[in-house]
Amino acid sequence: MNLYSIETGYFKLDGGAMFGVVPKSIWSKTNPADENNLCSLAMRSLLIEDGNRLVLVDTGIGNKQSEKFLSYYYLHGDDSLEKSLSKHGFSKDDITDVFLTHLHLDHSGGAVERVDQKLVPAFKNATYWSNTQHWDWAIYPNDREKASFLKENILPLEESGQLKFIDRDNNELIGSIKTNFAYGHTDAMMLPQVVYKGRTILFAADLIPTAGHIPIPYVAGYDVYPLMAMDEKKVFLKEALQNDYILFMEHDAVNECCTLVETEKGIRLGETFKLNEI
Repeated sequence: MNLYSIETGYFKLDGGAMFGVVPKSIWSKTNPADENNLCSLAMRSLLIEDGNRLVLVDTGIGNKQSEKFLSYYYLHGDDSLEKSLSKHGFSKDDITDVFLTHLHLDHSGGAVERVDQKLVPAFKNATYWSNTQHWDWAIYPNDREKASFLKENILPLEESGQLKFIDRDNNELIGSIKTNFAYGHTDAMMLPQVVYKGRTILFAADLIPTAGHIPIPYVAGYDVYPLMAMDEKKVFLKEALQNDYILFMEHDAVNECCTLVETEKGIRLGETFKLNEI
């Protein structure tokens, strides 16, 4: 097995929204904001090469939306999904599976592209993976999340026939990837984990989007059920600490991976490093 970090670009979100009730005087120490109170965040995907399968976990925001729409998210940096794949010797046509942790626009936007004014799957040879509970949640969104679930990111996958669902009771369908489920950020978000070079790598998605979110109360205002998100994070962090997991962070603009340590204040950030340094 080989793992590759795939940088799809950076965007900005309001720092207060990213940290909920945590004061700016505290969260800005780890996630500094600009003059508009916006924090820079990565949209980092994970590429898993496992035998004859090439699995891409999440796809970033994509580029099919209007310039006005994308301007709301202050896209910046020179990285793109295509460039990052090419850097490692791959193209979009090589991808066999696209694992979508959840269907918020910054995770699934790159799953679909516009070709001759038609919306089609961006990975023509891939099977796309979601789960029925989250799919229904996204297709019939609540008012809180409606702006994050865009039909153009979702429906073309079903219409193409390339969509399949992971069953929570039989969740090791994609090679050696184990799928964990979490329900606080959004309903039935999936967190994949793999064993790589003798270490367990957990793709933390929006359960722990950045290293600054490791303390239990530091949950985003975007979380639909923040108390549940805190409880879930407590369980995952305890398991990760006890078993020496490595967290792969999707949204941390600086840190790709980290370990955890126990302190008098609870579980905190340990070492940080690049995926290719494992």
